[in-house]
Amino acid sequence: MPPPLPTQIEGQIERVTFRNEETHFMIARFQVAAAGNRVTILGHFPGVQPGEAMRLSGRWSTHPRYGEQFKVETFEVLLPSDTAEIHRYLSSGVISGIGPAITERLVAHFKGETLNVMEKEPQRLAEVHGIGPTKARRIAEAWGSHHAIRSLMQFLQAHDIKPAYGAKIYKTYGAEALDILQHDPYRIAEAIPRVGFHIADAIVRKSDGPMDDVERARACLRHLLETAAEDGHLFYSQKILQERCSDQFELDYHAVQSALDQLIEDGLVVLDPTAPQAPVYLHALHAAETTIAARLLAMLTIAGDREGPDDQHIMETVLRKLAIRLSETQLEILQRVLSERLVIVTGGPGTGKTTLIRSIAAVLGAAGRTFVLAAPTGRAARRVSEVTGRRASTIHKLLGYNIAEGGFEADQDNPLDIDAVIVDEASMVDLLLMEGLIRALPHRAGLVLVGDVFQLPSVGPGTVLSDLITSGVVPAFELKEVFRQAAQSPIVATAHCVRNGELPQLTAQSANAPLKEFTFIEQINPQKLADTVVSLCSRLIPQQLDIDSAREIQVLTPMHKGPLGTMALNRQLKAALNSSPDNETPFHMDDKVMQLRNNYDKSVFNGEIGTVCRVDRSQGSLWVDFDGRQVAYEESDLDELTLAYAISVHKSQGSEYPVVILVMATQHYVMLQRNLLYTALTRARQMVILVGSAKAVRVAVTADAPNRRRSLLGWRLNPDVPVDLD
Repeated sequence: MPPPLPTQIEGQIERVTFRNEETHFMIARFQVAAAGNRVTILGHFPGVQPGEAMRLSGRWSTHPRYGEQFKVETFEVLLPSDTAEIHRYLSSGVISGIGPAITERLVAHFKGETLNVMEKEPQRLAEVHGIGPTKARRIAEAWGSHHAIRSLMQFLQAHDIKPAYGAKIYKTYGAEALDILQHDPYRIAEAIPRVGFHIADAIVRKSDGPMDDVERARACLRHLLETAAEDGHLFYSQKILQERCSDQFELDYHAVQSALDQLIEDGLVVLDPTAPQAPVYLHALHAAETTIAARLLAMLTIAGDREGPDDQHIMETVLRKLAIRLSETQLEILQRVLSERLVIVTGGPGTGKTTLIRSIAAVLGAAGRTFVLAAPTGRAARRVSEVTGRRASTIHKLLGYNIAEGGFEADQDNPLDIDAVIVDEASMVDLLLMEGLIRALPHRAGLVLVGDVFQLPSVGPGTVLSDLITSGVVPAFELKEVFRQAAQSPIVATAHCVRNGELPQLTAQSANAPLKEFTFIEQINPQKLADTVVSLCSRLIPQQLDIDSAREIQVLTPMHKGPLGTMALNRQLKAALNSSPDNETPFHMDDKVMQLRNNYDKSVFNGEIGTVCRVDRSQGSLWVDFDGRQVAYEESDLDELTLAYAISVHKSQGSEYPVVILVMATQHYVMLQRNLLYTALTRARQMVILVGSAKAVRVAVTADAPNRRRSLLGWRLNPDVPVDLD
């Protein structure tokens, strides 16, 4: 057996074959000093140039195309110490502004101490003939800039923190990054959500200096509140927040109390002692919840300045404009919608929500009232535009997000010039987006929220639609009748069974049998289940339906991790649908990808799906086509994207797909809930293929107690509403 390859090597960079200036990822040829052979190395190397001597630690791997490679985890630059090596090092142009002539003079004057002088006594550079104070300062600044990010990376490595985070920290804070990490590390929690806090906390706990428990507690409290918001919650009760902070981070309770008092005094968080359980909010979330409640109550109490049209006029208008005859229930709801300032309409698939939206638009248009159609996502807006034949926009676009100031251009001081707003897929509207919309409504305007309250809640914090309904003060109407044509759809019938807590009829069939509108393929073994999903996407469905697998088939699964989670399925689906010999970059041409968080600079929002349409490997950048609009991503932005051949059910909200493959396995037990299964089924337009076990479906249908989000919007609208926050 050959001896194991070393995990630490020393030598010199011979040449760079690829470098990304943004992230400092580099592929290079490296001459190993001991063996004299050349190897390929890859990793993050800030400020490193050919000719530099280095000590590398990492692991060996074999690439199917490029052969043996050394993946670097940590590195140390070995600066030259003798005169000849220093001369060669500086002459290479590694430091901006130092060419051969200046190198000659510096080395002649300082000899073996040249680099030490540049590092520790830069003012002495002016001793050299031809280098005045100004030139000395510039050389010192160039040296400092060259070594700033290298020092940052080495600092992170010393604290066992991945080098990949260093580029993002440096991009955010520049030359100050290392100083911030050393003296105010918790600031980076703002640059990297969730992970930034743990990086900072690791640095603080490993530092030699005394730890300020109150300062650490401040950061811990903010981290808990921000993480809770990312999970959909608006607050913690004061008691639980303090206990969790104290126990989870091993902090003295008095330090936690002092930190909370400081955060409240600084206006960063709000303690509301008058509300149930004395909740503690991030300031923005408390302001949003109280603003929404106050403005909605004002809308409900201010008398309207118009009367709704009578039933006959409504019926005649809808019949004339749309050639549709409304049911008695639809007619009753439509009359109320047109006479009230705030109305909610909910209902499952096939109950006529879209018909009602079209009818509202027709009657408002005939009456000469100005209105807009809106939805939380681009896909949802395009869908409502297609079915109504009228222009619709995202709520963000309607309100005009101002990137420079970080808010919406339309607000209480600059309201929308409209008589009504009709919002589809309202269950997806989170608290902050609803606040922006409510602030922008003029006093005369009405608001119609249309959605399905049985679906999963919004990705962002809050449960706005549900809270408004349960408050009992907002006029809310539920469409229950499934119309005959829709009732004949097996997808609609199955969705309503699940919605009502009834087990759908599941007749298992072979994956090779002709696929129906609703198909159940029983497969319990995780690997065979995954293989079935890949086979359906790559071969069976395209053969039967003649469709584009990547764009028109969407695989949905409850979880991200595990053999049947999004990560594992995406790897297998990508290999089958878009294989590439280059495995060093995460995304390739024609990859199906999804945006993971709101990016207002790019006007791309959480959950939007696109296709990689251009790749520049030399720069590590790519472009994604989001329904005809191409958006550029630098390599440092790629953590905002993920493969989307398979996505979570949560991320599918507000979207519809021609074909949905739904993975339901008992391995997902912790996530199996009725509203999750219902949401997944209602995403499909033409076909649902449920792959998994009947037992998992039974578990989901009977589990109707999803985790409640902590919200007090309903209580603020109506204090008599029971509050259950356990």
